[in-house]
Amino acid sequence: MPKDSQQAHVLSPAETAELHADLQQQPAHDVISRAVIKNGVLAAAEDPQATVRLDRTFSVELDTGKVSNQKHSGRCWLFSTLNTIRHQFATKYGVKDFELSQSYLFFWDRIERANMFYNNILRTADKPLDDREVAFFLQRPDDDGGQWAMGAALVQKYGVVPASVMPESFNTNDTTGIGSALNLKLRKDALTLRKLVADGASEEQIASTRAAALKEVYRMAAYAFGEPPTTFDLEYKDDKHQYHRDADLTPQGFFDKYFDIDLDDYVVLSNSPDKPFDRLYSLPSQDNIVGGKHITMLNEPMADLKRAAIAQLQDSETVWFGNDVLQQMSREQGFLDSHLYQISDLFGVDLGLTKAQRLATGEAEVSHAMTLTGVDLVADEPTRWKVENSWGEKNGDKGYFVMTDDWMDDFVYEVVVHKRYLTAAQQALLTTEPEPLPAWDSLQ
Repeated sequence: MPKDSQQAHVLSPAETAELHADLQQQPAHDVISRAVIKNGVLAAAEDPQATVRLDRTFSVELDTGKVSNQKHSGRCWLFSTLNTIRHQFATKYGVKDFELSQSYLFFWDRIERANMFYNNILRTADKPLDDREVAFFLQRPDDDGGQWAMGAALVQKYGVVPASVMPESFNTNDTTGIGSALNLKLRKDALTLRKLVADGASEEQIASTRAAALKEVYRMAAYAFGEPPTTFDLEYKDDKHQYHRDADLTPQGFFDKYFDIDLDDYVVLSNSPDKPFDRLYSLPSQDNIVGGKHITMLNEPMADLKRAAIAQLQDSETVWFGNDVLQQMSREQGFLDSHLYQISDLFGVDLGLTKAQRLATGEAEVSHAMTLTGVDLVADEPTRWKVENSWGEKNGDKGYFVMTDDWMDDFVYEVVVHKRYLTAAQQALLTTEPEPLPAWDSLQ
C-alpha cells in the first residue's frame, strides 16, 4: 500500500480488551509479573549457570597489575591505549603497577579536537545547520569518547608521561562540567566562524578569529586540568625495590627511550557485518589530529579477529578491543555473557537480532574499550577471555572481567593487533585506499 494512502491506526476498546485477554492466557503470567515487579527485569532474567560458564581460569594469562579507573568520564579508549603500552614498560623494567598519565594526553586531545572541529566547521560552512554532517559535528563538538587510532596519534605527537607527573584531577575524573563548558564554547565559535564565511570575510580575518578561539580553549583546558609538563624527572622503584631516576626527560624523549613499540605497526581489525568484509575503511569525521594518524579499520570475519588476538596474547602482549559493554553485562560480578540475562525467555517474546541487524538499527554501538589479558583455549578454541577494565578495583575480580566467547562474537567490534598476525592477503589490503565511512556509521 502506498505510504500516503495508509491510515493511522486507532487503538479501539475491543483491541485493548483483546490485549488483556492475551496476557491472561500466558502460562504463569501472574508469577512472572510478581518476580519482575519485585526484582527488576535483569535480576528476574539472570541465568545462575553463568557463574559456571565464567570460571576465572585461563590457559593463556598475562601477569598484569592493578587496574586503572576512568571514573565519570568517557576516556576508556585512552585508558585502554595506555594500558597496552604501560604493560610493556611494566614487563621490561619490572614495575608491575606502573601507570601512564591519562590526564596528559586528555589535555592535548581537547586542544587537537577543538582545532579539528574548527576545520570541519569551516569546511562545511556553506551547508545549512540541519545538514546531517554539520548537525553531527555540532551534536558532539567535545565528546570525550574516542578510537584507538586517536590515542595512538596523541602518543606519536606528544609522547607520554608517568601518572605521577600529571595526575588525575576533579575535571578528568568527572568530565561533565568542563565538557559542557567546552561544548558551549565550540558551538558558539561555530556560529561565529560560519557567519564570517557567509559575510565574505577575508582569510586573514577568519584565521585570526580561529586562532583567538583556540587560545580560549587552551585557557579553559589549562584551568581545568593544569598545563602539561614539557620536561620531568622519571623516578620509580621496581618490584625488587630498586630505585631508578632519569632526569630532564621530555614526554617524546621518554616514549622513544623506554618503549619499544611502533604504533604504525598496529592495525584495527573490525567485525561489522553490516558492511562487506575484506575491505579497508576510514572514519575521517573522528580523526582528532590534523596531519596525524588516521582512523582506519580492516573489516574481517570474527574468526580472524580471534585468531590474531590469541596469537598476540600467546606472544605475551595485551590487546585493545572495542565493544558494546552495556549489553549482557554484570558490572558487580564482572561478567560478560550473551546468555547472562535471558530476557526473551522471561517475557516469552523473541528479542533476537543478528549482529548486522543490531548495527543497522542502532541497537548496537561501540560503547567502550577494554584490554584483553588472557584467554582459555580448549582444543585450540577459545571458550572465555580475561578482560582488564578501567572501572577501578570494586568491579568484578579486582577490576578484571571475564567474557564468554559467545559475548565476543556478539558484542566485540574491534581488536588492535600487530600486523604480523595478519594473513598475507590482509596485509595486502592495508595498502589499498580506504573507503571513507560517513560520520554516522555504526562504527563511529
